[in-house]
Amino acid sequence: MEKFIYKKSAGITALSASMTDFKYKKHSHQEYAIGVTLRGIQQYNLEGSRQLSHQNGVMLFNPEQAHDGMAHDERGLDYVMLYIDPELLLEVSERKEIVRFSTPIVYNNSLASKVVSLASAVFEENEALCSELLLPLTDSLTRSTPSGYDRREDLLMVKAKTMLQDNLTSVLKLEDLCHELHLSKFQLIRLFKAHTGISPYQYFLNSKIERAKHLIEQHGDVYAAVAECGFVDLTHLNKHFKSVYGTTAFEYSLLVH
Repeated sequence: MEKFIYKKSAGITALSASMTDFKYKKHSHQEYAIGVTLRGIQQYNLEGSRQLSHQNGVMLFNPEQAHDGMAHDERGLDYVMLYIDPELLLEVSERKEIVRFSTPIVYNNSLASKVVSLASAVFEENEALCSELLLPLTDSLTRSTPSGYDRREDLLMVKAKTMLQDNLTSVLKLEDLCHELHLSKFQLIRLFKAHTGISPYQYFLNSKIERAKHLIEQHGDVYAAVAECGFVDLTHLNKHFKSVYGTTAFEYSLLVH
């Protein structure tokens, strides 16, 4: 049985999911995604390698780290996930530079318990408790994590991502990006995939979906999200939204409002 429940509180989004046959399309998030496998085995591809998160495995995704996801076998899986904005993590950790996880899955019962407890507080919409629980979780996540990125971001790709995000209501035209960046179409695609793990089109579509998600969280109006994010209609948005979040945009609006 497929079940995806979202709730947002104190700036943190929590997901409780049960899935058997559903498969996430390759995507990424602007936030940190931190989750715990409660039952079964979660399988996903991350930066060219297959990952398996067994029971109590804590999954750590950096912002814009492309991945897919599915149950490893027919028994399915249950898991919880937290989505935390990088700026919020910086504020709580009192760091000046963003942190980056180097290990995709860790097995630490104390850390897993902190993630599950914070997810429960989000679902209870207890903002005070969420803030209290976020502090020890952040301390655990950043204690052994070096600050700063391990590699310099390619300035061309930063510009490309900015251009894509600034034109979400338009039809993607690679020629415009290539002209602005002085790259051929194939140079752009090759560099972009090396930098983000996904193609410019996938990034563009993911950005539209994520923008729609934030608009729905703010206003609860799925039709406004359709218009402001350049989707053909609600069916079009629902189809792509479900491929990333496991539920349609309309269903998500009912969950968060």
